[in-house]
Amino acid sequence: MLCIAVVNLKGGSTKTTSAAYLLHALVESGLSVLGVDADPENCSLVRWSDLAEWATPVVGMPVKDLHRRLDAVTEGFDAVVIDTPPMESGRGIVTSAVRVATHIVIPMSPTPMDFDRLGAVLELVDDVGPLRAAPPVVAAILTRVVTNSASAEVYRTAASDLVPVLPARVARLERFAQAFGCPIDDALNTAYGDALTQLLDMEVARP
Repeated sequence: MLCIAVVNLKGGSTKTTSAAYLLHALVESGLSVLGVDADPENCSLVRWSDLAEWATPVVGMPVKDLHRRLDAVTEGFDAVVIDTPPMESGRGIVTSAVRVATHIVIPMSPTPMDFDRLGAVLELVDDVGPLRAAPPVVAAILTRVVTNSASAEVYRTAASDLVPVLPARVARLERFAQAFGCPIDDALNTAYGDALTQLLDMEVARP
């Protein structure tokens, strides 16, 4: 089963927005998808789902043994998208999500601060490696990109030395900034839809 975990070191890094749009892009692709909110403090994905009355279910599972419990709630689903807590405050939960994920997405804006956080996330993924039967697909996605800004290419190049960076760039748009609590339509025709296609293509290319 496809399982995408959206991971970052801190809060406010577009994890929930990225998880929500990837989830809906999967649904629009014709898959049966379960959203999992693993953040014990904010519960943003569950709250968003409730406010917008999403048709696809979202469950709260902020537990450190998520990798063991997930099978009990995923029967009948084709895919799962996990919105994780900030790694700093919820490392145990994030570790568990990384253990079960087939794909790990790291959203990052093209800024020195977000780039500086990337190494810590990749270190955790490496640490979890021995606990997995097979390595996950891991990729970063640039978010909050200012159109025609030089910084996007600078940080894409720098990040690419550490981890594959998806070609899709999520622009800094009101559509995403003000999306919380609103229905999500036509996610496939956004940069997140492109990112999903690129992410799944990476799996095909794996040795």
